Amino acid sequence: MTSDPSGRLPAAYLVPGSSSFSEFVREHAPDLLPARRLAGAPAPAPAGAGERAPHGTTIVAATFDGGDGGGGVVMAGDRRATAGNLIAQRDIEKVFQADEHSCVGIAGTAGLAIEMVRLFQVELEHYEKIEGALLSFEGKANRLSTMIRGNLGLAMQGLAVVPLFAGMDLALGRGRIFSYDVTGGRYEELHHHSVGSGSVFARGALKKLWRPGLDADGAVRVAVEALWDAADDDSATGGPDLVRRIWPVVAVVTAEGFRRVGEEELEAVVTDVVARRHGDPGGSRALLRAQDGGESA
Repeated sequence: MTSDPSGRLPAAYLVPGSSSFSEFVREHAPDLLPARRLAGAPAPAPAGAGERAPHGTTIVAATFDGGDGGGGVVMAGDRRATAGNLIAQRDIEKVFQADEHSCVGIAGTAGLAIEMVRLFQVELEHYEKIEGALLSFEGKANRLSTMIRGNLGLAMQGLAVVPLFAGMDLALGRGRIFSYDVTGGRYEELHHHSVGSGSVFARGALKKLWRPGLDADGAVRVAVEALWDAADDDSATGGPDLVRRIWPVVAVVTAEGFRRVGEEELEAVVTDVVARRHGDPGGSRALLRAQDGGESA
């Protein structure tokens, strides 16, 4: 945006307008938006560009309603980014805090996805400052949907972004999960969901291990187990790296707010999962324990 020679803020900043930051930028400086900036390049993305760009892969989320802390949602993501058949990064972070009571996980083209998350974070903060109130959970999901739709042109060239959005709906008093497609369509998921290249395998694990009455610790355990199963069958999903001490990123959102699970706490969960999988790589005994109502899976 062109600055005023006098050093004052441009007039656009002083005119009442939309509470949407992305709409403000789209109107006054559209070239700053990721999709518009890349779409304005001299030539469209070459064939295969989407495969060569680093991609984030598997994200899982699960709600819980038990324990002294009440209900909420857990979101977890592996740490591997791939570019074709290569590992582009071993410790990328794919789960981010959106605001105090929500989080977003990224799958798809990593660079675009991270930039979209940052814009989404500013979007929610901007709304709160302009309106003096928090955006409803449905409103947050809709705003993210609009951003994804704005990236449709690049998605058609193979540079797609497919996030997973989850958090605590304070109005309803429970955790909620929303998935999206590349056109911006949003879909509420019940109990659990996963996105990314390993999502088919993670979703199967979630179906078997999730159960009503889980507390936060149980939901964290289920998420880690699901990521393990995804990594076991999907080469683009990275499992826990015991040598490099790289663990999944796991976040818990409750009425008290967003909390990222600490390294020590997560290491204990991962170590136990790995130990129990020795001689039982499919986790069948853990599944039987869960079905029998025994110790946490």
